[in-house]
Amino acid sequence: MAPELQRDLGLFATTAIAIGAMVGSGIFILPGIAYASAGSAVVLAYLIAGLLVIPAALSASEMATAMPEDGGSYVYVERGMGPLMGTIAGIGNWFMLSFKGALALIGGVPYLVYVAPELASYILPIALGLALFFTLLNVVSTKSTGSLQFAIVGVMILAMGYFIVSGFPDVSGSQTTGSFDLASEGILAATGLVFVSYAGVIKVSAVAEEVKDPGKTIPRAMIGSLLFTTALYVLVVYVAIGVAPDLSTGGGFVPAAGEEVASIAYAADAVLGSVGSFIIVLAALLALASTANAGLLSASRFPFAMARDDLVPGAFEKLHDRFKTPALAVAITGGVMMFMIVTLPIEQVAKFGSAFQILVFILVNLALVGFREGAIDDYEPEFVAPFYPWVQLVGMGGGLLVLTQMGTVPFAGAVAITIISIAWYVGYARPRTDREGAARSGARQNVSQRAVDRTHELFEADREYDVLVAITESTSPNARRDMLRMATDMGRLRSTTVSVVEFVDVPHQLFAGDHARISTDEIPDWMPTSSDDAPPWFPDEYDINRPVRPSGGVRTDTGHPAPATRIEYREVDSEDHKHAIVDLATYGDYDLIIAERNQADFHHRLFGSDTDWLIENAPCDVMLVEDNDFDGADEIAVVANRGPFDPLKLLFADAVAEETGAQINLLQAIPADAPDSQRETVDRYHEQLISILTVPTRSTVIETDDETAGLARFVGDADLLVTGIDRTGLTARVFGRPGNRLVDSVDTTAVMVQTHDGRRQSLLQRLLMDHLFG
Repeated sequence: MAPELQRDLGLFATTAIAIGAMVGSGIFILPGIAYASAGSAVVLAYLIAGLLVIPAALSASEMATAMPEDGGSYVYVERGMGPLMGTIAGIGNWFMLSFKGALALIGGVPYLVYVAPELASYILPIALGLALFFTLLNVVSTKSTGSLQFAIVGVMILAMGYFIVSGFPDVSGSQTTGSFDLASEGILAATGLVFVSYAGVIKVSAVAEEVKDPGKTIPRAMIGSLLFTTALYVLVVYVAIGVAPDLSTGGGFVPAAGEEVASIAYAADAVLGSVGSFIIVLAALLALASTANAGLLSASRFPFAMARDDLVPGAFEKLHDRFKTPALAVAITGGVMMFMIVTLPIEQVAKFGSAFQILVFILVNLALVGFREGAIDDYEPEFVAPFYPWVQLVGMGGGLLVLTQMGTVPFAGAVAITIISIAWYVGYARPRTDREGAARSGARQNVSQRAVDRTHELFEADREYDVLVAITESTSPNARRDMLRMATDMGRLRSTTVSVVEFVDVPHQLFAGDHARISTDEIPDWMPTSSDDAPPWFPDEYDINRPVRPSGGVRTDTGHPAPATRIEYREVDSEDHKHAIVDLATYGDYDLIIAERNQADFHHRLFGSDTDWLIENAPCDVMLVEDNDFDGADEIAVVANRGPFDPLKLLFADAVAEETGAQINLLQAIPADAPDSQRETVDRYHEQLISILTVPTRSTVIETDDETAGLARFVGDADLLVTGIDRTGLTARVFGRPGNRLVDSVDTTAVMVQTHDGRRQSLLQRLLMDHLFG
């Protein structure tokens, strides 16, 4: 077992790490660039950005105390939301830190030029040289520079404090007018631009294993450093614009020309003189060099961590034989930083960095939602983020709002990286990983529990269930018998009224009334009229042709106890039987329509069929019966389609099994590479269903990538198949129905079930069920 890290970082040290990770380009480079967008309101932009980071800081604090692992935000998103979101977060973090490092280099060189003007013509070569130097340094060695980092942070804070205290009395009120004007033009664009200034706030999570009393120290360090840094930014920028005539043109900065500016040095020179500006320049050079080096080091660790999770090629995980560093990850990151320096203006580098930072913070908030809703047993944070989920929703919503206001290019860049990440995951990572996030696992558990509750409620419901057996002239004699048999079986579990209605198509009549004609004729020969001529499966207690349902009205009460099953027969003459069926079911308030499955109807594609129309317009549940000489059953296969088992399937199968003495087999297919958590949830779900059913039941969970073939192999021995229609509308006609293909592939009597609630599921709900259970 690897030794545990010593927990020797207290509140001061942890806070210093977070401040050091934030203070750099945000204070020495971005004020002048942001001033060009929002004027003096740039002060408010820093404040708004700091407030919008608080939700991510709280979320990261909670997850850091629950999972003290290396990798920080990437780990949280990957564990909480799964490998797909983890891929987006990992690549987003990599780009964000690469942009931040490039920004520190390309924006830091002007500070050197400020004290050595003769170097003005060499800004780009110097920036590239420093990038190459830091790349080689990180390949050769990554020894801790913690003491140096603390020293740099100390110098920065002292220098900035000196600047604030000395410059505050000289602030010009006319130059700071509108500093906190929320209605200022460009305020949201400026907020997005400076967002990258707070990128380091959650870096504390990367050292969570080394923090004393992490449950208290980590959230205090994150929030404390964030509040301190926000106040520092606001005060420094406020003083800078108050003492400098025009911060955006300081040092020769002209936004349209894409030149860089040593804006804070320019402001310091105005209030502190040459000695004071030299101190600021020294602090800036130290801070920006540290930021560039830390950015390259941190960015290179994301492909390294992702390689360990099989999300990128394993070459990124390999260490150099001599230097024991992830040389490939460092080299590629350094190369990307140099490419950014050469090709992108400093403003675009800043905007891209902020855009990816916003994306990462959104994912961090989303990851916390995943862990909270995932109901993971071992998720036990010592610190719990307050006001959940409103804080996270505000953080995500605010981030999206700012992201859309940053301009087309940064927004498009964030969208493009997201799409590329998804494509990379689907093409490379998905075949190599079988993990899933806490959110998906928890959602599956919640969905299965709700399905169990719905099943239990249906079995325990104490109400009459009214069934319409819809017979047409094309319904075969065997199908008529089986449809009646299955309808009366429902009475074994609850009081049931069965209306057998024969729909007869008549020619169009010019002066006919608007409604179909309903009549009660003599009982047809195929229906039993008494217990003497009834088959063995017919209910012991029933009534035939009692006036149980006057034309859509209320049942009459004769004063005698109602039998378990009541049966009536009627004939309906109409010009279109499918409309007549739906009309009668609507006005008669039926719970279920049982009709014959016409195999040919299911193969009409674009223009649909009578069966399609009936399924899509029925006001209640629908069962379609495919007769194959059904004569009792020893085994009934119930198949789960697109999610958990529909309770009606189980109720029906249980009722038929009661009558025939059959055993039920719960059949469900999951992918061959399904994660263990999915298998465990499905097994537990089946066990709960078995405890509700009243007949012997077994469970069969099939791991296959060919669902129809896999299920058909196990359905083959069953005497009755109960499956779902599982798609309706145009999608069914274009892409077909998996349940229909299953019925066509087996030689057994089949019942296809479509519940009214299931038909009303949105496309999003169906996709969710597919991904959770399929």
